[in-house]
Amino acid sequence: MDNGGSVLSLSAPHFPYSSATILRRHSPAASISYSLKPQPPQPPPEPPESPDLRRPEKSLGSSSSSSPTSTPKTPLKNPLKGLTNPNRSSASPLVQSEVASKVSSFGSALASKLRLSSKLSPPPPPPPPPVEVTQFRDDLQTDKKPKETREFRQEGKIFVGNLPTWIKKPEFQEFFRQFGPIETAILIKGHHQVEKNAGFGFIIYSTEKSAMKAVEFDGVEFHGRVLTVKLDDGKRLKTKAEQRARWVEAEGEEEDAKMSSKSSWHQEREGSRKTLQRILDSNGDNWQAVVSAFEKINKPSRTEFGLMVKYYGRRGDVHRARETFERMRSRGITPTSRIYTSLIHAYAVGRDMEEALSCVRKMKEEGIEMSLVTYSVIVGGFSKAGNAEAADQWFDEAKRIHKSLNASIYGKIIYAHCQACNMERAEELVREMEEEGIDAPIAIYHTMMDGYTMVADEKKCLIVFKRLKECGFTPTVVTYGCLINLYTKVGKIPKALEVSRTMKEQGIKHNLKTYSMMINGFVKLKDWANAFAVFEDMVNDGMKPDVILYNNIIAAFCGMGNMERAVQTVKEMQKLRHRPTTRTFMPIIHGYAKSGDMRKSLEVFDMMRRCGCVPTVHTFNALINGLVEKRQMEKAVEILDEMTLAGVSANEHTYTKIMQGYASVGDTGKAFEYFTRLQNEGLKVDIFTYEALLKACCKSGRMQSALAVTKEMSTRNIPRNSFVYNILIDGWARRGDVWEAADLMQQMKKEGVKPDIHTYTSFISACSKAGDMNRATQTIQEMEALGVRPNIKTYTTLIKGWARASLPEKALSCYEEMKAMGLKPDKAVYHCLMTSLLSRASMAEGYIYSGVMSICKEMVEAGLIVDMGTAVHWSKCLCKIEGSGGELTETLQKTFPPDWSSHHHHSYLDQVSDVDSEDDDVDGESDDDVNLVSGMLSSK
Repeated sequence: MDNGGSVLSLSAPHFPYSSATILRRHSPAASISYSLKPQPPQPPPEPPESPDLRRPEKSLGSSSSSSPTSTPKTPLKNPLKGLTNPNRSSASPLVQSEVASKVSSFGSALASKLRLSSKLSPPPPPPPPPVEVTQFRDDLQTDKKPKETREFRQEGKIFVGNLPTWIKKPEFQEFFRQFGPIETAILIKGHHQVEKNAGFGFIIYSTEKSAMKAVEFDGVEFHGRVLTVKLDDGKRLKTKAEQRARWVEAEGEEEDAKMSSKSSWHQEREGSRKTLQRILDSNGDNWQAVVSAFEKINKPSRTEFGLMVKYYGRRGDVHRARETFERMRSRGITPTSRIYTSLIHAYAVGRDMEEALSCVRKMKEEGIEMSLVTYSVIVGGFSKAGNAEAADQWFDEAKRIHKSLNASIYGKIIYAHCQACNMERAEELVREMEEEGIDAPIAIYHTMMDGYTMVADEKKCLIVFKRLKECGFTPTVVTYGCLINLYTKVGKIPKALEVSRTMKEQGIKHNLKTYSMMINGFVKLKDWANAFAVFEDMVNDGMKPDVILYNNIIAAFCGMGNMERAVQTVKEMQKLRHRPTTRTFMPIIHGYAKSGDMRKSLEVFDMMRRCGCVPTVHTFNALINGLVEKRQMEKAVEILDEMTLAGVSANEHTYTKIMQGYASVGDTGKAFEYFTRLQNEGLKVDIFTYEALLKACCKSGRMQSALAVTKEMSTRNIPRNSFVYNILIDGWARRGDVWEAADLMQQMKKEGVKPDIHTYTSFISACSKAGDMNRATQTIQEMEALGVRPNIKTYTTLIKGWARASLPEKALSCYEEMKAMGLKPDKAVYHCLMTSLLSRASMAEGYIYSGVMSICKEMVEAGLIVDMGTAVHWSKCLCKIEGSGGELTETLQKTFPPDWSSHHHHSYLDQVSDVDSEDDDVDGESDDDVNLVSGMLSSK
């Protein structure tokens, strides 16, 4: 009878033949026949078969179900014994048919295993559990009992009891690792004190051999406790299976019926969990409700802590996300890869990638594998931080570890290169993604359109838009927003309005971003009327402006010079509970500083601090810029010291602006001092920094120092542009060295730098100071041949040159030529021309006198009023021309200040030393900058 059991338990590892052979030899069509009578002795079968058929020694525990027909209680003989040994007696045909069914079922199982080995087909559903029937022998009943143990017991799992309650999982796992590799260590937590364990746990080894070796050390001492170590009996898994079965049976029952099987404590905890999930799904913006729901959960599990870390991560609340994470770990809950990913996402949203990478290092130390989602979060964090190089490194690592990537991580790395304006690399990534068979979502199309917008590539942006529609995507408000942003940035506002009309025709409503783009476009064009018209359309559509829109409106008010209205708009924002940002106050501070009202600028700066806005380096730079333009360098340095006290580090723009300020006052020493300070702090030295140094050197006449600066620029491979050449030419022009200026002009042309109007004006100034007016005239002709049109400053410099050459008639002719070209004279032109003509009018011909009268009338009609110093100088010239007075004196005095008094100014003239009119000509003016003379006049 033992042989019958061994023959029935055929298993694949010991059977040398294929399933097809087994089915052919034991099918109903085979030559073997089963009858009710015992079979006569048969000749022995083929020799190779008999030893293999008798090899298995296991029982029926792993075989399929037996025949459902009733069997006699008397033991039956096995009819298959004749196949292996003819001397043995035959069995009943009932048992014989059962054997055939066993063999047939084995063949189908083996075929299933072959199908499971294929990667192309999914695994088939498991067969139904066998139905136990009355066994043929009493000894088979005994074989049935250990079946449940083998079914629920997990291989390689041991139970460890009497553990110290304070022990932690790493120490527990490390102690039992000496017996073999561990897959999982489970330490059961205490019921009331979750920071402690319940005194027992489980270890799951990779092999059964390691578990047996650990069991041999039952009774070992561990931190003063004698441990109980034994093989797991499967009770825990059996309890779970029974609980799962009860839930399956109660699938059609009410929810209350399902909950009734749990204790009141579990029911309350389950209800709190569901409440938290419901609030997160429906009312996630109300963080107070979310936190309150979480706090009501008694003993939150890993799932609830993970939900909260994810919630804080999406909000960018790094501190609370970290606090929740550490709180979870303090309860003895080991974080998973998903929870670590949520924490990394929190740091990525907060733009703190250093802490995000520290979390990655901690994951690797704990042996937690980084998922593709984790890599995607890191790449996205570096993309938003503007570090495309770091994003590329982590993207390459993700490709090495994960065989297949998804559209999410591709979208983020493409976004990184689009923001860095590296569109060639972005196009390569799109091509790579398509070659791997990954369909690009519409978000990637939007990212590419935005990238082409940043580089002002209208053609390719429209190609992407066309391709988007060809791929079956329906353009959304984001799609049209990309087009509006493109046209506003390239200055094609009519096309942006056309896109807006297309949106309305297709029933797509504007959102706050599209309105903000259009307002910003009109602000850049200084079209204030249309900017406010778009704002009114937005309000009429029922939309409430956000902080970004308010910032654009404030920038519009500042651009048109209405600073008081801009400040009032800030107060309106506060009433509507919109929190102003530093970007809100920047245009106001810059506007007041640009207009010269530094008192108001500092008041707005203090107002910004009271609103809770922390000043940034850009805010301080706006203040310094205003003070530099007013040449208040002491106050500018005080602001720089205040930056240091506030913990705000100055950047290269800060120091460059300070250097420009000292350059404007000719303090070369201070300019070089801050240049050295900039280098010592490790900041980048660019072309603008060197321009400030060159201005300081040229302003003070230290041209040799300027040449040393240009040599250092060449050493650092910083090319000289037109601005650098203009500064150098102007420096030599101040000294009247026309030869050095001419050499620079030739060198400039050799290096391929095209001279502009400022270059020619500076060279004409050099010619004028050197008295070489013929070369100045030739320069004007060269300008016209190259299509460079002279401007007001060019003619002012030329008029000043003719005045130096004592040729007032040439100066007057140049003035008439300027008006003939459609240029309107400004204050500087009138001052230079009048000073030149008045100093020569006593000796000139009659048409000069008539020219002076004509210019005087033009000044009166333009409403120009000169300052007191100019009035005194012109009055002295008039005394020499007309003596006690005349028509010219009467006309010109209309341009004098209103408080002009003969008695007052006669006493003032007595104190002024007499100077000959020939020496007190235009040469008495400051030759540093022609524009400075405009400050001597003011509008009525």
